[in-house]
Amino acid sequence: MLRTHNCGVLRMEHVGEEVTLSGWVQRTRDLGGMTFVDLRDRYGLTQLAFNMDTNADLCQQARKLGREFVIQITGKVIDRASKNSNMPTGDIEIEVVSLNILNAAKLPPFTIEDETDGGDDLRMQYRYLDIRRNPVRDNLMLRHRMSTATRKYLDSQDFVEVETPYLIKSTPEGARDFIVPSRMNEGQFYALPQSPQTFKQLLMVGGMDKYYQIVKCFRDEDLRADRQPEFTQIDCEMAFVEQEDILNTFEGLTRYLLKELKGVELKDFPRMTYDDAMRLYGSDKPDIRFDMTFVELNEVTQQNNFIVFDSAELVVGICAKGCADYTRKQLDKLTDFVKRPQIGAKGLVYCKYNTDGTFKSSVDKFFSQEDLTKWAEKMDAEPGDLMLIMAGETAIARKQLNELRLEVAEQLDLRKPEKFAPLWVVDFPLLEWDEETERYHAMHHPFTSPKPQDLDKLDTDPGAVRANAYDLVLNGSEIGGGSIRIHDRELQHLMFQHLGFTEEEAQAQFGFLMNAFEYGAPPHGGIAFGFDRLCSLFGGQESIRDFIAFPKNNSGRDVMIDAPAVVDNVQLDELNIRLK
Repeated sequence: MLRTHNCGVLRMEHVGEEVTLSGWVQRTRDLGGMTFVDLRDRYGLTQLAFNMDTNADLCQQARKLGREFVIQITGKVIDRASKNSNMPTGDIEIEVVSLNILNAAKLPPFTIEDETDGGDDLRMQYRYLDIRRNPVRDNLMLRHRMSTATRKYLDSQDFVEVETPYLIKSTPEGARDFIVPSRMNEGQFYALPQSPQTFKQLLMVGGMDKYYQIVKCFRDEDLRADRQPEFTQIDCEMAFVEQEDILNTFEGLTRYLLKELKGVELKDFPRMTYDDAMRLYGSDKPDIRFDMTFVELNEVTQQNNFIVFDSAELVVGICAKGCADYTRKQLDKLTDFVKRPQIGAKGLVYCKYNTDGTFKSSVDKFFSQEDLTKWAEKMDAEPGDLMLIMAGETAIARKQLNELRLEVAEQLDLRKPEKFAPLWVVDFPLLEWDEETERYHAMHHPFTSPKPQDLDKLDTDPGAVRANAYDLVLNGSEIGGGSIRIHDRELQHLMFQHLGFTEEEAQAQFGFLMNAFEYGAPPHGGIAFGFDRLCSLFGGQESIRDFIAFPKNNSGRDVMIDAPAVVDNVQLDELNIRLK
């Protein structure tokens, strides 16, 4: 070993010991008679002391050290004269007697500090340097602890970790597949898995009973802060269970992770139907750390000759407590916010409930004080509150108001990352209509079981059929989703029919699964957690990138290794691929 200790472990009890440390030079300070060097490894920092009086040559050598030089030193642990209470090793320093430069380093393109001067693109290009910074390293350590704790909990519940294939068959449902050509099977292709869905169901047919896998998945889709082309899931499946069994088991996992990693004990995991989530929050993943639920206002706002409300399918609002003192400038900024192309609203109606009991609205021309009093009663508004109202088609107005609700909460500091509020959303629609293809698509996937009591609606009113599906939401982010699966061949065949598959198409794509159901498939269901997103939530950050060691950028590129890249023609010839 090139070291006897790491750079974060030495304390006063080690004073007098001779130690050898190795690491990277964080910074140097030349004070004339003394030179100090902060030495860093992933465990911490230790100050090294070089004395001109006792060893001038060694001190001169230390002065030539640059940032990020890799060095090895030997010396004696001594009591530090000027202690630093902000460092765990701040009570001691090393009186260096020998210095060995293991590797010199170029000046880094950005400072390796917690607060760096490097932009996102630059840091991604030199990701191996970025990982040396405490924030990124700490995020990766959180990820490590999360995976370790997940395995510990699931093992305690008798789950078995089973690896499933990465080279599988492409399916038409869901996002775009990444396609892999087969050299040995000319003109045929594998796909990288978007999830191990069919394999984990086959494991239940195989009698494994409880399966899990922390697994890489791949989707060729447009990217944003919480999406990557390759991502990680905690993928689980259980046999001989009903929905309640799965919800209880994975409430347990979430509680365990929060207690182990954050020291947070959760009491309640409320449940809400999909219909209620959309009605009260305009989202199937509502943030319930704060209130501001939607209030429908058609009956108290329409028939007053205000065409915006009178022509709307839905008039809906939220009450921002204590915000009646918002200035015109603040209200204009909120209006501009909802008018952004990403939200697409034409405007925003507001009504201040002043502390003197009067009302001031942006539509005073059309509504009397008596009318506005009815708004306040409907919205449970009190003096000092601000009512914000949107109108239009039901689905669109709800979606726009959801964005406004989150923005107001952000301004009021109600979305505190250290507060955790979980929610189960249940009873999703089984199918959703796609205007472009003019047919129904599975809202989750085609293996999701319908609610037994809704089966008779499949032929008469397919859009009203509810799924045996559930999502776990945490702080406004979906962290997990799953369903009870179809385990009967005839019902699975019926489901494929309603999704527009011909019998030949269903057999070609999923015949292996339906055939397996003929050999005694148990009732089963499961869930998959977005592992990267879970890590970012526990880390109190929006983006998942800093919780992935080597992420892609928004164009799906790895700018560090410059991938994807052109492939040599010899390789393409072997694959019988001709580029245009």
